Amino acid sequence: MERIQVGVEKNSYPIYIGEDLLSNFLGEIKDSSKFMLITDTNIERIYGSQIQEQMGHLDLYKYVVCAGEESKNIQTVIEIISEMMKYQFSRHDKIIAFGGGVIGDLAGFTASVYMRGISFIQIPTTLLSQVDSSVGGKTGVNMPQGKNMVGTFYQPEIVIIDTTVLKSLPLRELISGIGEVIKYGIMEDYLLFKYIEKNLDMVLGIDQQVITSIVKNCCEIKARIVAKDEKENNIRKNLNLGHTLAHALEAITEYKTYTHGEAVLIGIYHESKIAKQLGLIEEEYYQEIVQCIEKLGISVEISMYSSEYCLELMCKDKKNRNEKISFILPAGKGEVKEVFLTKEEISLLLLGNQQESFN
Repeated sequence: MERIQVGVEKNSYPIYIGEDLLSNFLGEIKDSSKFMLITDTNIERIYGSQIQEQMGHLDLYKYVVCAGEESKNIQTVIEIISEMMKYQFSRHDKIIAFGGGVIGDLAGFTASVYMRGISFIQIPTTLLSQVDSSVGGKTGVNMPQGKNMVGTFYQPEIVIIDTTVLKSLPLRELISGIGEVIKYGIMEDYLLFKYIEKNLDMVLGIDQQVITSIVKNCCEIKARIVAKDEKENNIRKNLNLGHTLAHALEAITEYKTYTHGEAVLIGIYHESKIAKQLGLIEEEYYQEIVQCIEKLGISVEISMYSSEYCLELMCKDKKNRNEKISFILPAGKGEVKEVFLTKEEISLLLLGNQQESFN
């Protein structure tokens, strides 16, 4: 088992990474608190009976939401809180987030606002949530106007990463997680980027040694960044590589076409093109990034979407400044740079003269 400490100022906490941690951890909880376990229909179908058995010695309640981004909204939070009030949850009780990024964001946000904050435990079950969203304390829900427009910074009590659960993931979800892993490699660790490229088949085959190494590496990078910049005032912004376009693509397709990781991969692909055009990276490195993404077999085509609508969505990004849109772009091997571009510059560099055909 690997252990990483996230050294934030007020609520330092551990991340545990390894095989078969789930059964050992859940069975060993000795706590008089009430627990509200928040999960989704997919996880409940696979692990519901196991969780019930292993946590049967606790005062456990469960709230199951429909799997998918559509559940990550303020109405779901109200419903969960109403359920917790029904069972008289106090400030000494706890929430367990058991699922992917949607569940982690939703459960974390609920924990942060219930009675001004109660403890919560992160148990991420997707590669994407294990390497990224379960660590760092970002919580939030979506609004019709954009993704994660309502949220808090609220750190978990502990993160339990059981790499064995990844065996239950479909291929598409693994590829989605690889999107965030590639982001870390481009952003800060060129050797990690090359390691992913070399061992891609082993990642997709859930080789436990390779997976554990990658998850640990990503969590160490994330923990180091969060310790320096918990509230995203400076270097934590680097984690948004690929996300400016990704969030627009998710919104323009109403979260029904792409997984988050797929959208990030498409974002990295096109934003690397911008970096090359601006002279931030050389053609050789650009081709390395492109070829790595192309190996995953996802379509990076975006010309079918309205460029005006895409720009409108990008303009709502929280990181924008002075009517310019923020992009985190590759700026060398293992380096990135924040660049602010006008709508006109983006039209020229990214969207070109696309036909206005939004479906």
